Amino acid sequence: MSQTLTIRLYGDPILRKPAMPVTTFDEHLRALAEAMQRTMVEANGVGLAAPQVGVPFRLLLATELHETESDDEPDNAITHVLVNPTISERSGLQHGVDGCLSVPGIWFEDMPRDDRVVVNYQDLQGDPGTLTAEGHFAHVLQHEIDHLNGVLYFDRLEGDAKKTFLEEHRSELADIQREAKRIVRTVGPTFDAGVR
Repeated sequence: MSQTLTIRLYGDPILRKPAMPVTTFDEHLRALAEAMQRTMVEANGVGLAAPQVGVPFRLLLATELHETESDDEPDNAITHVLVNPTISERSGLQHGVDGCLSVPGIWFEDMPRDDRVVVNYQDLQGDPGTLTAEGHFAHVLQHEIDHLNGVLYFDRLEGDAKKTFLEEHRSELADIQREAKRIVRTVGPTFDAGVR
């Protein structure tokens, strides 16, 4: 699985189904995480969940950015791989831009999210871990965990905000759905990554 994977788009049924827990921690899982990393980087993403590449299991990647003090130094980025993640604590409120590799070219400018989250997860060996995140990284984690629950970012909008968003992007969303159907016909409804 050395290649990049096909990103599934809005309209693909896999994006609306809750993902299954990972129960086997083996070379298939590690290979999937590596392929997802390449796919995310190639797509200029900061997060990617397994259902977004056609794999219905609870695995995600999320990038934590650390800005450096100097303009001469590049910012540091750490990509975390989380298996079977759950949010155990939430606090605060932030608003930020939300977009998605599965809904390309469309963003919502003022998405409310929790400002701080604590996430319990397993690593690629099955060992338990806990991650505390704030700000942008907390936003990314919430977005990706939503994917594992069959939720897209604009599902989080309420009332008039959701109605306006869907109306403003009706044409683009219809185009994305048509492309999603083409992809499913080409690569199939799910990708067999050997993950269990």
